[in-house]
Amino acid sequence: MTDVYLGGNVFTATSRRWATALVVQDGTLVYVGDDDTARRLAGTDATVTDLGGATVLPGFVDGHAHVINTGESAQHVDLWGASSLDDIQRAIAAFAAAHPELPRIRAHGWRHDVVGGQPTRQMLDAAVPDRPVYAQAFDFHSVWLNSAALAEVGIDSDTVSPPGGAVHTDAAGDPTGYIDEIAMHRLVYPVLDGFVTADNRDRALREALAGYRASGVTAATDMSLDGVDLAAFARAESAGELTARVSAYWFVAPTGDVEQNLAQVREAARHAQQHASDRLRVVGIKVMIDGTIDGCTAAVSRPYVTGVGADPIWSLDELAPVVTEADALGIRVAMHAIGDEAVRIAVGAVERAIATNGPRERRHRIEHLEIAEQADVERLAALGIVASMQPVHCDPAIQENWRAMLGDDRVERGYPWPYVTQAGGRLAFGTDSPTSPHPPLRNMFIAATRRSAIDPTLPANIPAFALPLADAIEHATRDAAWACGAEHLYGTLEAGRSADFVVLDRDVFARPVDELLATTVVRTVVGGVTVHEEQRG
Repeated sequence: MTDVYLGGNVFTATSRRWATALVVQDGTLVYVGDDDTARRLAGTDATVTDLGGATVLPGFVDGHAHVINTGESAQHVDLWGASSLDDIQRAIAAFAAAHPELPRIRAHGWRHDVVGGQPTRQMLDAAVPDRPVYAQAFDFHSVWLNSAALAEVGIDSDTVSPPGGAVHTDAAGDPTGYIDEIAMHRLVYPVLDGFVTADNRDRALREALAGYRASGVTAATDMSLDGVDLAAFARAESAGELTARVSAYWFVAPTGDVEQNLAQVREAARHAQQHASDRLRVVGIKVMIDGTIDGCTAAVSRPYVTGVGADPIWSLDELAPVVTEADALGIRVAMHAIGDEAVRIAVGAVERAIATNGPRERRHRIEHLEIAEQADVERLAALGIVASMQPVHCDPAIQENWRAMLGDDRVERGYPWPYVTQAGGRLAFGTDSPTSPHPPLRNMFIAATRRSAIDPTLPANIPAFALPLADAIEHATRDAAWACGAEHLYGTLEAGRSADFVVLDRDVFARPVDELLATTVVRTVVGGVTVHEEQRG
């Protein structure tokens, strides 16, 4: 079966950036170039689509996402627009009143500055006193519980915080309801996961995939994979419902025991052997070296304005054996590192792996790099480490608390994308949804302007760090695919790659950049199959 698309404004994300036509056979691109050649190659029996001058891009590759969590969050109380504690309480109370059948209330998206720093259980009790409430912070690095939720998960004054996280307490030693980092993963998530059925996860995945189809995401790099999410992805693949390609990183948590840590790496390697199709691939492991700047849990070399710092979740000596083992097994490592000290640990761990294992093909990566020293960026580029960053995280509308917590010259080198490219490093873009909205075009707007997609009237966040739109799109397609080893499958429009592409309703390269926020994806194609089509008037 041959399909030919003619008369387009095709951005290929290759060294030959522009074309007008695509020829697709059995889901694979066999030609990308001019219309006349495409007609000859396609033959007389091909199905012809006239693009009418529409702009075509490679399908977007979300370089860092939490796919099933994105679908789950769509079913929870959305607190993203809340600008005060009253807003939060009203939204949660209204949702609870509208859903009396729910045994517990889930919410997400609150910001630390909106609640005045660390929230308390009493604040949520005032909204919903009779059912458990779990409110996830916008960065998904802390969770806020009311009194009923604390009782449900079994957290009380005798609970001991695990290394790398905290159950915060008041002056009397009672839990405040604010729980962060590894404590959240160890004490809260396992209880919540016990309430979620396979059907719930399947529904959440369907919700996420529907959003991807409509917004032009044809592949996602899933971080923090676990067994139940992997099973949901596998079920969708078997049913032919995985309409976005998934490359996933297995989450490895620190245990305090080297052998237990390495056992998690070996488990990931086994999954990588079992799941290696063009729709579902397990490609490596994910570790979290630190937390967030908003929560003052990111590992920084200088204290926050509060006068305190934060210890890393993984020290270099604890992390290096894990990275070295993964490197030896031929799987990739993704390292969450937001603060400059955490970035330094990540680079050091890869350096030790190289010293131990010697030359080999490797694509380890650091996630986020919100503040980093130029010297460490130079080191990561020289070592071949990918910088995986998210433009939506530097939206000026959510930066007030971030800047306030640093309070010094570090805010003027936040999210330093040009540092990476100028050093010769590979830069991959994603969204980290659901910590931020997943639609890629708003991500591209922020990348190209450093302005807010939430409130475009706000001043730009370090405008000198903005990128040309074409470069930004390449970081969100070609480079995001390369970062997870999928460049032979997708990420560019060239012969031999899967026919994964999107058609836009306007020429975003010729129109004012602000129009990115109003641009619509009118067609999404994955493997030559149209999975989303919007009728144009």
